[in-house]
Amino acid sequence: MTVDSSVRLEVLDWGGSGQPIVLLGCYLTAHVHDEFAPKLTNQFHVYGITRRGIGGSDKPTTGYTVQRSANDVLEVLDSLNLQKSLLVGTSCAGQILTLFASQHSDRLNGVVYIDGASDPTTPAYDPPMPDPTTLPRPTREPAPDYTSFEALRHSRQRDQGFSFPEAELRQQSAVNSDGSVGRSLMSLEIRRAITVDARIKPDYSRIRVPVLAIYQSQGPFEKVAASYTIRNEQERAALRQQDAATRAMYRRWQDDLRAAVPAARIVELPAANPFMFLSNEADVLREIRAFAGTLTGR
Repeated sequence: MTVDSSVRLEVLDWGGSGQPIVLLGCYLTAHVHDEFAPKLTNQFHVYGITRRGIGGSDKPTTGYTVQRSANDVLEVLDSLNLQKSLLVGTSCAGQILTLFASQHSDRLNGVVYIDGASDPTTPAYDPPMPDPTTLPRPTREPAPDYTSFEALRHSRQRDQGFSFPEAELRQQSAVNSDGSVGRSLMSLEIRRAITVDARIKPDYSRIRVPVLAIYQSQGPFEKVAASYTIRNEQERAALRQQDAATRAMYRRWQDDLRAAVPAARIVELPAANPFMFLSNEADVLREIRAFAGTLTGR
C-alpha cells in the first residue's frame, strides 16, 4: 500500500472474522507474526504492517520520525477502510501506538503494548546501573546453526526456547548459493533511525481508549544469576545492582502509564523474552483475547 504519496509498505492480511487487529513491530517485518497471527483469526480480522525501511517495504532515506510512522499507519488504515481497530505494538513500536492513540483515539477500539509502554528518553537509572566492566560474562550459548534457514530456526528454538518464523529470517538475511544464511539485509543506518534517533518521551495523557500493557519482568535473582558465569562476590554484587536497576526502571515505566491512564491493565510475564508473543505465546494470546472481550460495544 502507498503512503506519503510514494512510499510502498508491505501489509499482510491473515484474514479472519471479528474486529480488526493490526500488528506493528519495531525493526522486524510483519512476517515475524506469521505463526502468531493466524491463532487470532477466529476472533479478529488480523493485519500486519511492515514499516518503511524494512523487508519488503520501501527504504527511503527519510521518514523515520515517530510522527511520520504514525501517519503511515493512519494511511494504511484508511486504505483498508478500517474505521476502528485494535492496535498492537511490540518494543519501540509502542512509541507509534502512544502517538497514534493520542491523536486518533476515534480510530481505535484499544491499544496493546507488548513490552512497548516504556520511556526510551529516561536519562538515568535509579538505582544506577553498575560499571559494565564489573559485570560477569553471560554463560556462552551454543553457536546458532547457519547452514540453512531451517537449521537456524531449530538451533534458536533449542537454545532460546523460541525462534522467528522462517519468512522473517529470510527478510533479515540473504541466502548464500549453498542455501546457508548469509549477510544481514538490515541497514544499520535505518535501524538507528528507528530505534535511537526517533526516541521521544511518551505522553499517555491524551489516550482516550482502553490500554493493555504486557511487560517482561525479571525472574528471581538467582534464576537471573544462573545465566552468568560469576567468578567472585564483586561480580555477583554488580549483577545484583543491574538487576535492581532494571526492576526499578520497569516500575517507573508502569507508574508513568498508570498515572496518565489509571484504568490501564498491566500484566507482567516473569522471565519472558521481549518477543513474548513468541516466547510466551499462550499468555499473550490469552491476555489479548480477554482484553478484547472488555471492548464490546466500542
